[in-house]
Amino acid sequence: MAEVKIGAYVCKGCGLGERLDTQALAAIATREGKAVFAKEHDVLCSQSGVEMIRKDIEAGEVNRVVLAACSRRAKTDAFHFDTVAVSRCNLREGVIWTQPDADEARELTQEMGEDYVRMSCAEVKQMTPPRPNEQAERNRHVLVVGGGISGLTAAVEASRAGYPATIVEKGDALGGWAAKLWRRVPTRAPYADPRETGVAELIAEVEADPNLTVYLNATVTRTSGAPGRFAADIATESGKTVTENFGAIVQASGFTPYDANRLPEFGYGKSPDVVDQLGLEKLARQADGGPIKRPSDGKEVQSVLFIQCAGQRSQAEGHLSYCSGHCCNTSIKQAMYFKDRNPDVDTLVLYTDLRTPGKGEDLYRSGQRKGVIFTKGVAREVKLGPDGLQVQFRDLILDQEVSVDEDLVVLATGMVANSGVDIEASLQKEAPNGEQAPASQEVSVLNLDYRQGPDLPHLVHGFQDSHFICFPYETRRTGIYATGPVRRPMDIAQAIEDATGAALKAIQALENAAQGRAAHPRSGDLSFPSFHRDGCTQCKRCTVECPFGAIDEDEQRYPLFNEARCRRCGTCMGACPVRVIYFDNYSIDTVGQQIKAVDMPEESQEKPRILVLACENDAYPALDMAAMNRVGYSAYARVIPVRCLGSVNSIWVTDALNGGYDGIMLMGCQKGDNYQCHFVKGSELAHDRMSKVYDTLEQLQLEKDRVETHEVAITDIQRAPRLIEAMAETVKRVGPSPFKF
Repeated sequence: MAEVKIGAYVCKGCGLGERLDTQALAAIATREGKAVFAKEHDVLCSQSGVEMIRKDIEAGEVNRVVLAACSRRAKTDAFHFDTVAVSRCNLREGVIWTQPDADEARELTQEMGEDYVRMSCAEVKQMTPPRPNEQAERNRHVLVVGGGISGLTAAVEASRAGYPATIVEKGDALGGWAAKLWRRVPTRAPYADPRETGVAELIAEVEADPNLTVYLNATVTRTSGAPGRFAADIATESGKTVTENFGAIVQASGFTPYDANRLPEFGYGKSPDVVDQLGLEKLARQADGGPIKRPSDGKEVQSVLFIQCAGQRSQAEGHLSYCSGHCCNTSIKQAMYFKDRNPDVDTLVLYTDLRTPGKGEDLYRSGQRKGVIFTKGVAREVKLGPDGLQVQFRDLILDQEVSVDEDLVVLATGMVANSGVDIEASLQKEAPNGEQAPASQEVSVLNLDYRQGPDLPHLVHGFQDSHFICFPYETRRTGIYATGPVRRPMDIAQAIEDATGAALKAIQALENAAQGRAAHPRSGDLSFPSFHRDGCTQCKRCTVECPFGAIDEDEQRYPLFNEARCRRCGTCMGACPVRVIYFDNYSIDTVGQQIKAVDMPEESQEKPRILVLACENDAYPALDMAAMNRVGYSAYARVIPVRCLGSVNSIWVTDALNGGYDGIMLMGCQKGDNYQCHFVKGSELAHDRMSKVYDTLEQLQLEKDRVETHEVAITDIQRAPRLIEAMAETVKRVGPSPFKF
């Protein structure tokens, strides 16, 4: 191992030189941080400042760099030195912008700065520059599973960008449900009339593109590998299985319409004149521009009623609790089918809440102008009448029961995602004898050869887990991107936009994989996990707790890290009870040594120390933005950013308590069904681990209040500092730690 040569560079710009004794900071870096030298500069991020650092690196003077300046989130382009390990010492946002500019505060502010310099030197000493992943492979081919509007769009967009794609469609034709529509909701001004679907033209483009391959009546029977080197077995129409290699995968398996037979109160299945929205599309296609006729007797429809939210937005057993998004616009469009042919047809849309995303408001106004009637009410029952259907509903405006006769009733039912096997639900089920129960009866879409299960994890409503705020399109299986109604309910316009985004993310993933770089949210990170085999106890906690299925087992049951699948969150590192997992630039020691490097005042000095382990995705940015707004917090806090709370190993908390810290705070993202955690499970795992730490606190006869875990959003600019202030008050109340020397 090469000699560690630390170079410390202290910035005096942005007020740092006026608020801090930078000479003292430089002395701390050389004397206590063991830096070979420490240099001050008026504006470190300037061309001359960056050039000074670069020359020292190129001359071999340093191979570790401490930048005592601004937050690691600032000036990332200027301070990009990829041949050496770099530690960003946050003196601006982390120190001077959080403390009052007053003489009486100068001492505590200086102490904060000196501690952060000590911490950065301790951190960088344990770091090495990440090496590219030796398993990296380049494959430009994209697999698209599903040939509906989402799958077709994803394939076309990939091809337009110069990447070949293969579409695997289980049906005998391309286009999916969109190909069965008579018209679609308009997406161009004046948004007044239904328009051609454009599906036929899209299919023609796919079939004419030599860059695209299509398998019909085909399924994916096995998927293995990782980004850049996926292998998929495709069972073809001929009965043969073809194995092809891909760089990334887009799952566009679409949806299945909610089974309206579950709504017997509305007469579905009892009368052919009660149809769902797709059933009406079939009637419109059969009419081919002529009058729509009711199925029972071929009579031209003179009156039609649309029941919105049929079997959805309901907590009743067997119903869908969510809104499927497109249904209101679809009903308005379908009411126009009748009005455009015959303005005298009575069209009634019965709704509780009319939701028209996009430019649907214009479509709604157009429907009103054409004579479509909108009534706020709740449908009770649909009965067979003497010459048609009798619909009973509660009019919510008049507050009375109403009965109307109709020729046709259309049920606006919802979307059920074709997500495949719910692997988490399957794992939770056990057979009576204690053995693992068989998996869900759902047919697998991807048939993943992953230890964690054959399909992507599901959200609470059965859609693929892909968080619309933190990581749209990303799933918990790196390099596999969900798009269209399998990801969330959406209409055609949204599905096209969604598929374009998924295709671009797939391209980004395979290109990152080719360079050994991580995917979102640490896109471009070259680090990947390693472990000390001799110390591993084969407990499998890392394998089980990895949110992304990145860890398997080798023949000897040791963890087998699949670097291309890894998101670099460090959850495995936090899970390891014997602390043998590490990254080149992030490890138990890089954080542990920072914790130990803080100068711990004597009890008599009445200067407590509060350790804050803050998630770099939400909590740390919130504290940075608070500092930008000059929202301060206790000078006794020492903040260490962590990749995810899931990476927090309990040894850090134990060491901090034994080292005399008076309070410890963990700040992570929101957990649960509405999680905000960029790494899905990290915050949840941290809360579980900390519950065990509280037992340790009791054994040590320490107050539970000394360790707190908080959910912090990136928008908690005012709240995050208040939490630190509250901990400072708690420490003041319970007194100093008895473990101070």
